Amino acid sequence: MTDSEEEKTNIGRYNEAVREEWIQNVLTSLPSGLRILDAGAGEQLYRKFCDHLQYVSQDLGEYTGEGNQTGLQTSKWDYGKLDIISDITSIPEPDNSFDVILCSEVLEHIPEPVLAIKEFSRLLKSKGVLILTAPFCSLTHFAPQHYSTGFNIYWYMRHLEDNGFEIKNATVNGNYFQYLGQELHRLSSIAKTYSEDDFTSDEILAARVILKMLYRFSEKDKGSYELLNFGFFIVAEKT
Repeated sequence: MTDSEEEKTNIGRYNEAVREEWIQNVLTSLPSGLRILDAGAGEQLYRKFCDHLQYVSQDLGEYTGEGNQTGLQTSKWDYGKLDIISDITSIPEPDNSFDVILCSEVLEHIPEPVLAIKEFSRLLKSKGVLILTAPFCSLTHFAPQHYSTGFNIYWYMRHLEDNGFEIKNATVNGNYFQYLGQELHRLSSIAKTYSEDDFTSDEILAARVILKMLYRFSEKDKGSYELLNFGFFIVAEKT
């Protein structure tokens, strides 16, 4: 394939890369010296972008990589040294103790995510910054700690405002066509797992044709993200 053809058939592969680049840009633009809580830090992927900040990691610390062995699991998981091990809705820190809170791809793993938003409001100083990402739609992963498939922009608008936040920036990641491309790339591995079957040679060619079609539609897209996307990136300020 030519470079152009390869780009077209790679539609849907950039979900995580786009999210990481966005988080990196937001974190590295923060003024030096601010105290930041990485809530639900997991493997602390974003610590590397916080050298200029007072970084504090928090997580419940119970995921092993195997979960209950259903859905998508990582098989291995390494939290490293967490600063705080606690429930995300009850973090043992004083009121108004952080300048910034980052919570990335965590809300879907919280039984009552609105309670986490309330806790973030308690922990942040006035004018403090809350950085959120979560899937709009997700497959079952890290089960049994997977309680919601995703969050629409209207969820953020409702619950952030109700808990004393003003959304300063809401960036959408992907659109309907890109999401379908992502799932088409996953189809072979899912077919092997759940049907013990795989693409035929003709079906591989057909999948490439469909990916190119999705790429074409995506290039002409006029707002299909409102139906389906990878997720929203939110920056909110505590009022």
